[in-house]
Amino acid sequence: MDKNLLELIVCPVTKEKLVYDKKNNELISKGAGLAYSIKNGIPIMLVSEARKIK
Repeated sequence: MDKNLLELIVCPVTKEKLVYDKKNNELISKGAGLAYSIKNGIPIMLVSEARKIK
């Protein structure tokens, strides 16, 4: 995950910064309880595509 990109993008729900989960190749929004997948190096920032987390 490009660190510069990670500095720019935020959760579309909470507008908070995201945490990169290298193990699962996802961007985590703790506030929204969502994990956004990264496919072919591109974060999929659609709430409808996000995985709910605890």
